[in-house]
Amino acid sequence: MPLRRPGPPRPARRLLGAVLLTALCLTCAVPASAADTPARGSAYLGMGVLAHDGSAGGPTTREAAQTEGVDVSGYQGNVAWSTLWSSGVRWAYTKASEGTYYTNPYFAQQYNGSYGVGMIRGAYHFATPDTTTGATQAAYFVANGGGWSKDGKTLPGVLDIEWNPYGDACYGKSASAMVAWIADFLSAYRSRTGRDAVIYTATSWWSQCTGDYAGFANTNPLWIARYASDPGTLPSGWSFHTMWQYTSSGPTVGDHDRFNGALDRVVALANG
Repeated sequence: MPLRRPGPPRPARRLLGAVLLTALCLTCAVPASAADTPARGSAYLGMGVLAHDGSAGGPTTREAAQTEGVDVSGYQGNVAWSTLWSSGVRWAYTKASEGTYYTNPYFAQQYNGSYGVGMIRGAYHFATPDTTTGATQAAYFVANGGGWSKDGKTLPGVLDIEWNPYGDACYGKSASAMVAWIADFLSAYRSRTGRDAVIYTATSWWSQCTGDYAGFANTNPLWIARYASDPGTLPSGWSFHTMWQYTSSGPTVGDHDRFNGALDRVVALANG
């Protein structure tokens, strides 16, 4: 009768089992919270609105004293500007930069393309207050498409300040520290361009992360995000909005906006 090879002692078997289990776990799926975090640079205007504020429809009519606009970023790629112009869109904002680590590879086609069909256009910066100072990001923005010129066709730059898609909603900052960061950005932008930047935000984020600070309302136009039939309650200090992002599912590019005024008021904002 052939001899059976003895197996390893029981303690060795337990150790072998633990090693195998560890090896198997190395192939396990990444936890959903980590897997769902987007890549740096992929953020865009209104990225957090649906997740945090939801959607309650949109405006059913367009008033005569409102002007249709759109906002775009790298994920839309090359935009069909002539189609948008034919549909009545007259102004546009393009993402230029994020933090100090990303510039939009489609910026030229989007920014120049909108201008080419006759639109009044501008650029926006997605803020990441947890990476570098406000002044540093303002300088990066201006150096990468966020500047301004008084040609009647260039809108002032936009600070997109909203939920952090990469981590803590308020970027790990207290309300006072967030207000200081925003002030640093706005001051640096004005010193480099001569214009006060537009602030894009949602009322719920502004209340949560700045303590509903009212101190920017006298100088900085408000672009409010709310996917509903009206802009709703505005952040403290602002008695009116300048622009309103009302949907992320509009024709051609998704994000559609209304300027709170006729086309001549869009031109007036461009001229400063």
